[in-house]
Amino acid sequence: MEEKRSSLLHNISKVISDFFNPLVSLLIFFISMSIKEYSPKDSLLYFLPILLMVIVPVIIWLIWNVKTGRYTNMDVSNRIQRKTLYIFIAVCVIAYLIFNYIRNGYLDLVMLFILILLFALQISNLFIKSSMHTAFNVFTAALFFTLDWKMGLFWLGIAVLVGITRVILKRHTVKEVFMGAGIAFLVSFIYLYCNIQFQH
Repeated sequence: MEEKRSSLLHNISKVISDFFNPLVSLLIFFISMSIKEYSPKDSLLYFLPILLMVIVPVIIWLIWNVKTGRYTNMDVSNRIQRKTLYIFIAVCVIAYLIFNYIRNGYLDLVMLFILILLFALQISNLFIKSSMHTAFNVFTAALFFTLDWKMGLFWLGIAVLVGITRVILKRHTVKEVFMGAGIAFLVSFIYLYCNIQFQH
C-alpha cells in the first residue's frame, strides 16, 4: 500500500515536473502576453520570431542530444551535459535579441532577463546544480506579475509545487532547488524594478 502511494506521488510529480518545464512555462507566458498586450497580427509578429528562433531550436536541440545519447534525458539533470545546453540557449536568445533590435529598434526586456537568468544559472552550475525548473518558474511568476498580480501569485504557487516535485523525483536536492529559486528571485526583483522604471 505504501509503495503504491509513493509510486502515485512519483507519477503525479513526474506529470507536474514534465509539464511545467521551463519551455512550456515560458510558452504559456508568451502566449498570454501576446493575447493580452497585442492585436492578433502584432502578437503573431512578436511571438513568431521567439518561437522560431528560440523555442523550436531548443526543443530540436534537446531531442537530438537525447537521441544521440549526449544527454541522459530531456531534463538535462547532469551538470556537465547542462553546460552545452546553457550555451545553446544563450546563443539562440542572443540571436533573437540582435534580430529584434535591428528589426524593431528596442531591446526586448523579457528576453534580456531570460539571458541574465541563464548566465546566473550557468555560473552557479560550476558550484551547485541549481534547479532550472524552479528558477524559470519563479521568473515566469515575475513575468506574470507584470500582466496580472493574481496570475503572478498563482504561478508562484506552481513554482513551489515544481520545486517540491524536483526533490521527490530526486532530480535535485532541497539545497539545489533553493539555490535555483534564490537566483531567480534576485533576477526577478531586478527585472520587476527595471520594468517599473521603463513604464514611467
